Amino acid sequence: MLAYLHIPFCHRVCPYCSFYKHTPGSTPIGAFVEALGREAAARLPGLQEKPRTLYLGGGTPSMLSPTHLERLFATLRESLDFAALEEVTMEANPATFDVEKARLFRQLGVIRVSLGIQSFSAHVLKILGREHDPEQAAAAVTTLREASMPSVNIDLMFSIPGQSFEDWRETLETTISLKPDHVSAYNLTYEEDTAFFESLQRGEMRADEDRDASFFHLAHRLLTEAGYDHYETSNYARPGHHSSHNRGYWQGEDYIGLGPSAVSTVSRVRSQNVPDTARYVEMVNAIGNAIIGSEAIDAEAWRIERIALGLRTRDGIALDHIGSRPETLSALLEAGYARIEDERLVLTEEGSALVDPIAGELV
Repeated sequence: MLAYLHIPFCHRVCPYCSFYKHTPGSTPIGAFVEALGREAAARLPGLQEKPRTLYLGGGTPSMLSPTHLERLFATLRESLDFAALEEVTMEANPATFDVEKARLFRQLGVIRVSLGIQSFSAHVLKILGREHDPEQAAAAVTTLREASMPSVNIDLMFSIPGQSFEDWRETLETTISLKPDHVSAYNLTYEEDTAFFESLQRGEMRADEDRDASFFHLAHRLLTEAGYDHYETSNYARPGHHSSHNRGYWQGEDYIGLGPSAVSTVSRVRSQNVPDTARYVEMVNAIGNAIIGSEAIDAEAWRIERIALGLRTRDGIALDHIGSRPETLSALLEAGYARIEDERLVLTEEGSALVDPIAGELV
């Protein structure tokens, strides 16, 4: 069982991000933190299986003040056995903490910080609407090291409008020079309800699969040559620093989501909280949760999810998930996009660059 907390607040809303988020406004952050603690108290103790990981995402969890962070973790400890957690992860923006606050992260039990750096090119950061600059990004890694953070993850993004191949190379080389424990390198996708998607629709931006593939292969080559293990399509880690939380998600482990818009999947029943912070606080204060709907996941839907997520990992998927598609399977093997290991289909580097269309063919 995995536990996820959604913190929806951001100082600035990035034009590519489709997650539920907003700048601090009419809902006081203190009231939100209290509601999140109440939801945890109402939902976590009743779980048959206790969470083994805790992940704080958003939004920008690191922008919470020290007072709010201390209050949040104090209430969480009333519902969660932190001693039994394998991993506590927090997403962070480089512009939202100093060494004193980073030390507080450690004191609260965080062992992994995922830094949303995205790029070390100033002009690319401007396109993305990020509030930090390359110097702040690099300094944030040093700050976390000074605070003795056990695992530091750098999140990057490629195929960004205006980003050249050399921009991406320089970003990767800077990342490697900082020696993070884990690197996530995500291909930009144009999600609905974002400013980037609207620009794509107007023809001001364009997707390019060949460009995506060339950027992907560069990341794979440079990061693996630097000693990082490529264990999921977008994720690379040094030994001992794989994300236990994310691996559980990719493998279909149950998870509970707390906070506005958060999704839970427990015993193949999926539910979602209301994607409205003010309404979330009202509902939790009134009934202890903010669930607005749930549905059972049937066997076919579960199979499709296992293919889509499992293909992204180094472990691949069991052949019995594929069913009777011998021609598709043979074509993937002959093209060098996949191989069979221990009755499992595993994508090669070439196949990993095409994971989404390949998954579409198999479902």
